[in-house]
Amino acid sequence: MFRTTLTTIAGAVLLAATVASADEIKPAVVFDMGGKFDKSFNQGVNDGVMRFKEETGIAYREFEVTNETQREQAIRKMAQRGSDPILGVGFAQVPAIEAVAKEFPKARFTIIDGVVDLPNVQSVVFNEHEGSFLVGMIAAMASKTGKVGFVGGMDIPLIRKFACGYVAGAKHANPKIVVIQNMTGTTPSAWNDPGRGAELTKGQFDRGVDVVYAAAGGTGTGVYQAAKDAGKLAIGVDSNQNYLHPGTMLTSMVKRVDVAAYNSFKSALDGTWKPGFQALGLAEGGVDWALDEHNKALITDKMKASVEQAKADIIAGKIQVHDYMSDNTCPR
Repeated sequence: MFRTTLTTIAGAVLLAATVASADEIKPAVVFDMGGKFDKSFNQGVNDGVMRFKEETGIAYREFEVTNETQREQAIRKMAQRGSDPILGVGFAQVPAIEAVAKEFPKARFTIIDGVVDLPNVQSVVFNEHEGSFLVGMIAAMASKTGKVGFVGGMDIPLIRKFACGYVAGAKHANPKIVVIQNMTGTTPSAWNDPGRGAELTKGQFDRGVDVVYAAAGGTGTGVYQAAKDAGKLAIGVDSNQNYLHPGTMLTSMVKRVDVAAYNSFKSALDGTWKPGFQALGLAEGGVDWALDEHNKALITDKMKASVEQAKADIIAGKIQVHDYMSDNTCPR
């Protein structure tokens, strides 16, 4: 009887603690241009926050930015409603996060793909050049023409970082490889222009490219469709996009924004959330290449062994992959 009572009391205390924790966290996420179903960057974040909701039962507020003026308005609105933590998706939200975080110093903010140096902001960035190096190697090893392509989204240093790593990896696998590059545009609309992505890709195919890597958000879907239509190979980005066109998708450069998003909310719930800077690369599991049932027929044992050796060498420091963001140059 006494033991049963103690068990009941302990259960009630645990339940009360759980409820208290749930009451203390009111998470929110502001997705950027392209929307949460862009099959790429935003969708990766969506997968992470959805996982949090499914595991904890805690709902979150969300907003999908459709024009540049909405970023700061949306983040401020979340803070005014008492949301905490607030997750901002993408480098373009840096000014908005910085402004609102100063106004609401007791709220916690996480920015993915940007850096804000404030005591209530967590900044998470990725070593995209390392993951891009690996898929560059795969592209060069798979190419039969000796020419591979890259289609970027908005022409900004971050996307140049992807391109630079890709070129370095391709050259590592085949010093004679030719890499043809195009950027979709110079405005945020470049992230969501599949038609333009397809057009650029067809132009590269006309020049002899037979493998193309897209780092262009929703624009990438046009790149992949063009590759499928032409019987060429494509490489996905951010999320594992191998499933989109099995037999066409050679691999994907996986950027674990889903983990960063999930960890932001989960650490706030657990009481372990910390401000500051995090850089996630191959060593931290932040980036990688994707091998699954959709592309395994395209990856030979030799290709897999070569790229896994390079991955180990990068982690060990034996291969240094140049980071375009460090000095805005890309060795050729």
